[in-house]
Amino acid sequence: MLQAINLTKKYGKHVALSQLNLSIDKGEIFCLLGQNGAGKTTTINLFLGLIEPTSGEVLVNGIPVKPNNNKTTQMIAYIPEVVQLYGNLSGIDNLNFFSRLAGFRYANTELSIFLSKAGLQETAHHKKLSSYSKGMRQKVGIAIALSKNADYIFMDEPISGLDPKATIEFTKICKELSQDGTAIFMATHDIFNAVNVGTKIGIMKEGKLLHNTSTDSINATELQNLYLKTI
Repeated sequence: MLQAINLTKKYGKHVALSQLNLSIDKGEIFCLLGQNGAGKTTTINLFLGLIEPTSGEVLVNGIPVKPNNNKTTQMIAYIPEVVQLYGNLSGIDNLNFFSRLAGFRYANTELSIFLSKAGLQETAHHKKLSSYSKGMRQKVGIAIALSKNADYIFMDEPISGLDPKATIEFTKICKELSQDGTAIFMATHDIFNAVNVGTKIGIMKEGKLLHNTSTDSINATELQNLYLKTI
């Protein structure tokens, strides 16, 4: 389980995140909505251990998250809005490089399985990243997360800039990961995709989580109205 307990982050007098209490179980897809500056990225950075909280704590499977804590970083993976990969290397070579950085060594056949599971067509595995679309790069990012055997995957605006076909493919992959027990924390602006892919949805404003609801209890129109009233 991922947990935030009274989690607060301040920069001087500015409160970036205020008293966040949140739990995410394995297999859940939590979609966090909010305008720019609402605190979504700050929340992700605190879970990743990239910054320290002013007060409160973050737990991954009951273990406190601290900067450079290998125990928690081994259990999580991060896919940013723009996946930073090496354009002069192929998809499989990028995956090999980043999985080795995380301490894993795989044969090429195993690397190809990760890429295929992430939805990347086999014909692209050995092509240079410079020829990939954004959607294909996102799939390599997912494959890297899979190669880490991560229990939890954090995503920051993962469908921003994807075309409708790539968005549908990405949503399908997320649901498959969820069915396999992987939990996903997704910061997004896309209300309709959040309803489609998420199991839970949160709405954040000015560093506060004001709503946290199950997608079983709300449809896209209702969520849109709630979001507009909130922001």
